[in-house]
Amino acid sequence: MDNTMYEGGASAYLIRPTRRRSGEGPRAIVGVTGGIGAGKSSVTTALAGLGAVIADADKIAREVVDPGTEGLALLVQRFGRTILTDDEVLDRARLAALVFDDPAARQALNEITHPLISDRAWSILNGAPQGSLAVYDVPLLVENGYAELFDAVIVVDAPIDSRLDRLAERGLSRADALRRINAQATLEQRRAVASIWIDNAGSRKDLVELMLRMHGAWL
Repeated sequence: MDNTMYEGGASAYLIRPTRRRSGEGPRAIVGVTGGIGAGKSSVTTALAGLGAVIADADKIAREVVDPGTEGLALLVQRFGRTILTDDEVLDRARLAALVFDDPAARQALNEITHPLISDRAWSILNGAPQGSLAVYDVPLLVENGYAELFDAVIVVDAPIDSRLDRLAERGLSRADALRRINAQATLEQRRAVASIWIDNAGSRKDLVELMLRMHGAWL
């Protein structure tokens, strides 16, 4: 098996093979992670286009605190009604400001939301059709010690200048982008758990073509 693939400016390296499951359900459950701005969502989107079932942690995190949910009720109980807008919707900026410099409040937030996100995500993943590929798009996979839960872990990386350019397009200043990058797991920590390492240094077309080849050969 060829352990390295190149497509334009993008490349992928197979560090360890994907485990395969038997019986009902997906043939493999894969975690996808990477630093902010590296292109993790683009990888997940490409896999979805190839038929994978996707659980998106960021999307689920929003859904579990929608109006009328248990998650929102628990947040209001813990932090008060000041975290709601006039329309009874969660004011995410207000909540973020409350927990930013308060470790106890941040832990309380995580204790409320993380179990709800995990339950929803694993319901999606375990419910994937027979023989399909199930993918969990989870930014803090390494930081939260989730690697052992998966049959393979795909780590997406990119040159720092490319990441800063992408984050600038999202409206983040260079200082804020660097602060967020430095707060995440290191390259060494990610390499320690990676099954497949993707260097996303090319165009989006390069990445899509690379994912097509990688999916057929390694996943």
